[in-house]
Amino acid sequence: MIKYVCDMCGRPLLENEDVRYVVKIDVYAAVESSEPDDYDDIDAMEDMLDNAEDPADDSAADDDSFATFRFDLCPACHKRYLADPLFRKSNRRIGFSEN
Repeated sequence: MIKYVCDMCGRPLLENEDVRYVVKIDVYAAVESSEPDDYDDIDAMEDMLDNAEDPADDSAADDDSFATFRFDLCPACHKRYLADPLFRKSNRRIGFSEN
C-alpha cells in the first residue's frame, strides 16, 4: 500500500479515502527569442534536435537552469495554496516587536 502525506501540514492521506491534490512546478530560465519573423516551427525543431545533448552526458545534470518539484496536498492545504501560491500574504503576517 502506498502512503501519502500532505507536504504542507504533514497530515497522512489515505490512498482510497482522502482526496489529495498534486502540485507540479517546473522552474526554468526564460529566454527571449531574437529569431527573425520568418523563423518557423520546422527550423526551431531542427535547431532543437541539432542542439540536443546526449542523455548519457552527465554535464546536463549539473545545469541549474531547470528544476521540477512535485507536492501532495490535503484538501485544506490545496485551498490555502490556490489562494496564495507564492505565499506573499503569508510572509506579511510575520510581525516583530519593536524592542
